[in-house]
Amino acid sequence: MNISGIPVEVCKKNIKNMHLYVKPPNGRVMVSAPLSMSDETIERFVRTKASWIKQQVRKFGDQLRQSEREHVSGETLYVWGRQYYLQIEYGNKNSLVLVGDKAILTVRRESGTKQRENFVREWYRDLLKTEIERLLPKWEKITGLKATSWQTKYMVTRWGTCNQKTGKIWLNLQLAKKTFECLEYVLLHELVHLAEKHHNERFVLLMDRYMPIWREIRTSLNGQTLDYLE
Repeated sequence: MNISGIPVEVCKKNIKNMHLYVKPPNGRVMVSAPLSMSDETIERFVRTKASWIKQQVRKFGDQLRQSEREHVSGETLYVWGRQYYLQIEYGNKNSLVLVGDKAILTVRRESGTKQRENFVREWYRDLLKTEIERLLPKWEKITGLKATSWQTKYMVTRWGTCNQKTGKIWLNLQLAKKTFECLEYVLLHELVHLAEKHHNERFVLLMDRYMPIWREIRTSLNGQTLDYLE
């Protein structure tokens, strides 16, 4: 749907009530609605929320974003919430080492932007996997909820997602650029979804029980520098 100039994704499900979301990191607008609800009813509802939606989308649009990455010396690179300055060196083996405020990326002289990007992305994946392996068991023990499996994936619209039926969760590679508490928040968020699919009162109560400051961390996560988007 396009309502008041706002693109809206509508997903009809076997639910009782309608739910409206403005999703990070780019302000994607989604509505979950009961199967029996008419498009006209959904449209009327969204129109009543148009001012609020535009305000939320504007917040995402005002967030700091990195410029398009070329992976050359002088660019910035974020690791666990800290900013580093990229320094390119040449060698026969790719590597990325953090030294002080520098991220020293060693690559082959003939390597192109895409090759460097792929290497850095896999470097982030290794970082993220190590921390997930450390933190996920902690939150599984706290909540009594257990993921059957997990996977990392580069995403531009979600920090994480889960399949309640299979128990599998996915974590966004970009979380390796954010602070550790942001990763913990997203891990908990997805684990709680294994118990409660929707962002309803029960979901909020569970989040409050296990992480009372989750709202502040969510605000921090959505306020940190985002990747470049075309």
